[in-house]
Amino acid sequence: MKQDKVKYDFKAFGQAIKEARKAKGISRNQLADRLNITPRYIASIENSGQHPSLQIFYELVTFLDVSVDQFFFPVKTPDKTTQRRQLDELLNGVEETDLVIVTDTVKGIQKAKEAREAGE
Repeated sequence: MKQDKVKYDFKAFGQAIKEARKAKGISRNQLADRLNITPRYIASIENSGQHPSLQIFYELVTFLDVSVDQFFFPVKTPDKTTQRRQLDELLNGVEETDLVIVTDTVKGIQKAKEAREAGE
């Protein structure tokens, strides 16, 4: 008996790849060169939801720090979203002494949020 298979729609994945690529300031040509594929293949993944090969899928998510949990397990909250993974990567390049600025900025955001919520 033939079993019906649900075909995964890669459009959301393509959009996430596009956003992550742009967030890193990388052009399609640069990404394509890095992965040894054509820029047109990247464009097809990003814009049309073309199914990448497993190897290209792996290289895209690891290089661009994209969490795949959000696509395969949308109901389950991932340990870290793509944005948090990208922020972690950026923070890895910052000197420990400069992290004081980042920490104080986040604390300021939290205080502003608490003040807004208290005023509502």
